[in-house]
Amino acid sequence: MCVNNQMEATIVIENNKAFEPANDEGPKANEKISVKEVRLILSNGNNVGVVSTREALAKAREEGLDLVEISPNSIPPVCKILDLGKYKYEMQKRKNEAKKKQKIVEVKELKLTPMIDTHDYEVKLKSAKRFLSDGNKVKFTLKFRGRELSYQDQGLDVLNRIKTDLIEIGKVEQEPKLEGKAMGMLIGPISTK
Repeated sequence: MCVNNQMEATIVIENNKAFEPANDEGPKANEKISVKEVRLILSNGNNVGVVSTREALAKAREEGLDLVEISPNSIPPVCKILDLGKYKYEMQKRKNEAKKKQKIVEVKELKLTPMIDTHDYEVKLKSAKRFLSDGNKVKFTLKFRGRELSYQDQGLDVLNRIKTDLIEIGKVEQEPKLEGKAMGMLIGPISTK
């Protein structure tokens, strides 16, 4: 009998969680507008001017639409009479379109040594060309081990050779610079716009 009571209590608790108030994101609408006066724009686009919030709500109810706060930071806030559901849908649609159009640029890293062989150099160069053509940036990191640190000029020669080989598809954003036991250089794609 106790087991059944515990199960029932658990079910009730789970059901209460379903009735938690939802996050209300988006613009303030109707009774949630707490200022005394608003600048009102009708549903047809006509600017009425500054009116009391009660009067604006009455006009919105007359038309069977919502009073939505469009520009909350202006004094007084700008409110428009429109369909709130349709407005939220349009805002979400615009947000998704903007998200589709944005391009995330990644930084790809290629590691080298100052004593790199010809074939290895060509493979790294081919990878760099592919990354740059995809629109990503390429960071070349040249690591010095042991006594190689005293031959920094050889490392600089390798990075300068890369710079000249990639001049047609990439531009140097960060010149070769020694950071501890590594020398780094950043090359970005040349924009085609």
